[in-house]
Amino acid sequence: MNQERRFGMLYDPQRDERDACGIGFVADARGRSARSIVDTALEALCRVKHRGAVASDSLTGDGAGLLTPLPRRLLHEASEVSADLDEARLGAAMMFLDPSDPAGGRTVVEGACEAEGIRLASWRSVPVDPGALGATARSTAPLIEQGILSRPVGVDEEDAERRTFRARRLIEREARSRALNVYVASLSFRTITYKALCAADQLASFYGDLADERFQAWFALFHQRYSTNTAPTWERAQPFRFLGHNGEINTIRGNVAAMRAREGRLGSADLAPEELLRPTLDPASSDSGMLDEALELLVRGGRELAHSATMLVPPPWSDVVGLDPDIRDFYRYHACLMEPWDGPAALVYADGLRVGAALDRNGLRPLRVSVCEDGLVACASEAGAVPTRGHGRVRRTKIGPGQLLLVDPDRGGVLEDPALKRHLASRRPYGAWVADHMEEAGPGVPPTAPPLDVTARQIAAGFTKEELTVVLRPMATDGHEPTSSMGDDTAQPPLAANPRPVFSFLKQRFAQVTNPPIDHLRERHVMSASTMIGRRSPLLHERPQASAVRRYSTFTLFPSALDDLVASGARVLDATFAVSGERSGLLAACERLAKEAVAVTEAGAEILIVSDRGVTSERAPVPSALAAGAVHHALLRSGSRSLVGLIADAGDARETHHVACLLTNGVDAVCPRLALETIVELVTRGRLGGAVDAAQGQRNFFDAIEDGVLKVMSKMGISTVDSYRGAQIIEAVGLGDDVIQLCFPGLSSRIGGLSFEQLCDDILVRHRLAFKDKPVLPVHGIIKFKKGGDYHANNPDVIDALHQVVGLKETPAVDLRERDMDAAHELRRAVKGDGSAYERFAALVEGRPPAEPRDLLEMIPAGPPVPIGDVEDARSIARRFSTGAMSHGALSAEAHETLAVAMNLIGGMANTGEGGESPERYRDKRNSGIKQIASGRFGVTPAYVAHARELQIKMAQGSKPGEGGQLPGVKVSYEIAKLRHTVPGVALISPPPHHDIYSIEDLAQLIFDLRQANPRADVSVKLVASEGVGTIAAGAVKALADVVHVAGADGGTGASPLSSIKNVGLPWEIGLAETQAALSANGLRSRARIRVDGGFKTGRDVVIAALLGADEYSFGTAVLVAEGCILVRTCHRDTCPVGIATQNPDLRAKFAGTPEMVARYLLLVAEQARRLLASLGLRSIDEAVGRTELLRQRPLDDGRSDS
Repeated sequence: MNQERRFGMLYDPQRDERDACGIGFVADARGRSARSIVDTALEALCRVKHRGAVASDSLTGDGAGLLTPLPRRLLHEASEVSADLDEARLGAAMMFLDPSDPAGGRTVVEGACEAEGIRLASWRSVPVDPGALGATARSTAPLIEQGILSRPVGVDEEDAERRTFRARRLIEREARSRALNVYVASLSFRTITYKALCAADQLASFYGDLADERFQAWFALFHQRYSTNTAPTWERAQPFRFLGHNGEINTIRGNVAAMRAREGRLGSADLAPEELLRPTLDPASSDSGMLDEALELLVRGGRELAHSATMLVPPPWSDVVGLDPDIRDFYRYHACLMEPWDGPAALVYADGLRVGAALDRNGLRPLRVSVCEDGLVACASEAGAVPTRGHGRVRRTKIGPGQLLLVDPDRGGVLEDPALKRHLASRRPYGAWVADHMEEAGPGVPPTAPPLDVTARQIAAGFTKEELTVVLRPMATDGHEPTSSMGDDTAQPPLAANPRPVFSFLKQRFAQVTNPPIDHLRERHVMSASTMIGRRSPLLHERPQASAVRRYSTFTLFPSALDDLVASGARVLDATFAVSGERSGLLAACERLAKEAVAVTEAGAEILIVSDRGVTSERAPVPSALAAGAVHHALLRSGSRSLVGLIADAGDARETHHVACLLTNGVDAVCPRLALETIVELVTRGRLGGAVDAAQGQRNFFDAIEDGVLKVMSKMGISTVDSYRGAQIIEAVGLGDDVIQLCFPGLSSRIGGLSFEQLCDDILVRHRLAFKDKPVLPVHGIIKFKKGGDYHANNPDVIDALHQVVGLKETPAVDLRERDMDAAHELRRAVKGDGSAYERFAALVEGRPPAEPRDLLEMIPAGPPVPIGDVEDARSIARRFSTGAMSHGALSAEAHETLAVAMNLIGGMANTGEGGESPERYRDKRNSGIKQIASGRFGVTPAYVAHARELQIKMAQGSKPGEGGQLPGVKVSYEIAKLRHTVPGVALISPPPHHDIYSIEDLAQLIFDLRQANPRADVSVKLVASEGVGTIAAGAVKALADVVHVAGADGGTGASPLSSIKNVGLPWEIGLAETQAALSANGLRSRARIRVDGGFKTGRDVVIAALLGADEYSFGTAVLVAEGCILVRTCHRDTCPVGIATQNPDLRAKFAGTPEMVARYLLLVAEQARRLLASLGLRSIDEAVGRTELLRQRPLDDGRSDS
């Protein structure tokens, strides 16, 4: 019963759905069935109701259910079956049938059962009460019936369960072929699932069976769902057929791709024909549903329940000190068969004989356990969910990160983690298998010989002189990524004046709210950079040969390691093409690589190296992201990816983001050959200052790459490279459909973009420059502005024009506390004195070459222009304005207070950022209206919270989503340390996640708590534009946020890793449009306001944002420029020459900004917005909000921009 995609291209509820839940189980350790088990589970389910949410009708829950053993007595007596049907041999198919064609669904089920030799004795209409449900749930409810089954004589239970597995697969295949909406909630001779699209306290009222005294069980697994998507989906309610899951599988795309690669080679002869198992995972299912299907496959394939669960969600094992060697070998062996399904995961699962629980390696979703004296065992997502009074003495504990729990009456009851894992590890001689077959390999030896023709190859690969200085040099000398500041104000890659590498078109994804990022520094012990290369064995087999792979401690290799592999039989694929082929050469090369890869793999190759080392004056390089992507996905399509290891010998990979893109798009390891040669050249020419030799410089570079990639993974909450590989944790901006389909299938390119031919043009331009006489590395000014280089939105002309608008040379205020100028007077002064200067500034900004999506849009009048006097006045519009979140610490006190006074002057709000605020400011004009609550909680006190008009929970920030705030130690003065309750001189880095927000319902809890602390304040949630941000926004609104703040990825910052500034997140226009679509589709738009930020400068930006759906607008860099910023981009060094982004007293004395300057600028922006509204025939911002029909693409007669 798959939900239609009906909400437009930006918001897809099926793709973007996120959920979090209340889960648990109740069981009798001795396996004694009783009615009390069911009653206790239902009570526990009601006690975790707060872990769920309701839809816009205020009654339809997100889903709740129970998984129990079959209530055979109830089913036997309540169904119309013959008296001779043996109750002990009874089974049931719990079916959700299409009400419009239930007969068709029954026919499919009956045919599948007959094909497997299962007798379907009768159909039973399950007694339900639709009145217990909300209107949305009732309108989408399926017809719920049970097929009563009889196990054939002579067939044992294990064989019968395999037959039901095959029957379910047949049902799903036949239903798809007939276009029938049929869903199998459960089909088993052991278990049954009762679930519905309801709240926890509605389940028992809906299903009459659950109140029947004959319904008895020895265990009951319960689940209450909180979904960020309220589109009705009965089938996504949980539990599924085996498990209930609280969490997110962050690596689901990679897990799905890996399972697809195994299809045809699962080793399923004893279970089912391989063809019947295609697709192994239902592509329409949720991540939790797919995890359930994978668990079911492993169990039905012959492994024990706990064995299968810990294969899928393993603990950290490679670097854990003191771990039992046998247990380590168990996990080392299984890592060769199955990559981790990584992400926050609390699991409860059952197969009818056993019930258990497991936690992921990070332990971010808790599970509490109570073991009672009388044999009752309770496990739940929080303490107190399961009532234990009256059950004797109670031993309370919890499941730790990576740990297991199993209740198995046949083995004596409760089996806890150490003993259970020792049992699993003792089943086979895993240690001997690994010792005999696995090869532990090293990364090779750094090259030290001076390279030849390096400049030509650098230019052909897209290197710039700026990168050598700003990126490669610090990585080679310090072993760390470079830090920068003030965000990315260059054009989006497809709009850039100078060709960008393909890597620039790929943006890293990150976790926010529903699945937290992790801290790659403080949680390094759960992370792993190791990689395995070689042919993989069938998943359902347990044989010694499964461990016959090469294992490397990291994913970066020196060229000598590749030479060793080639000597051992690895095949090299040439990733270059003849320049004589002109525009068609790139596509032809990618198609050739794809075909060659499949052919040589099927011929027996076990390792492929995709290499661009063959670049000459006659052959140009295929960008490694395209080459590797084409090969990886061709191997997936052919079903041969698991037969071969894939290595990129990449001349264009030279920074963290590049390597991360290659790994997440399917490569096993990377050799950044040309970057290594460049470091040798830098050492040879003395450009590293003698700090390191060539070998050490390359090792430092590898250290920086490894640390950087682990940080990239951690932004999405992923712990292991094995999980990150092939997971496509990226999104495309500006790549055409032809490129996506061949090299990045599964990714969406939200704004269209360049075709193979256009990318080939860029490559050929670079190639011609590379192989002309005396080639010279270009300086495009991508990082810092350079005259004649790439366009920067905050270029000197724009900055000077804005300074003229505000009259920068005015005398600064002596005492900001006394400022109380009337906003209307300031507006009159602004319009009278500086209107023409503002018009020149706006013309300069709006006449720029296209740089962002809004530059490609034009506005269409809704009707005739209206008189300006009939339009909402500028002061009213300005009340929708706020400043970006810039902390006192990143900014000087003078700059920070100036912004606060200016915003209070015009009726807007300043944002404190995450550094707190001096209590002296709370009761005067310097008080910031928005007070931010960030993960580090710096400066957050009761008084701070009490003096806010709005409390903003920062889940992410535009310049570095997935990371915490960062204030260099040099800026932590005594004043700043006092405000943040820390010590001077120590760098302050907030943790990537809020450690009290690991799920959407945790966010709801914090929102509730903040309301108790300050009932008068609104609560906002700050997110960053990315794929799925609309779904997260829907969850935030269901958590009762008043404002959803969507930040663009070009946000400014005081300090951030350069690779994060350039390569994470999406433009605000895309995130805003998706958020507007998601909230509207789910009936939530009227419940919250949407605020947006990211490079706002003029009234045109404001009106376009309004038409796309924003109610409020935030200005960051522009207001800093209005108070004197000149963008020298040294904020992170504490050397700001104009006293804005520094704590140095001498530099602070140079600050020349005033509140009037900022107020004047913003009121002029509001006045321009007002005039634009009049020209569009609109009388207010409210009339403009969400009017997307008044926008259309602006024709530019430029093939690149118009694509």
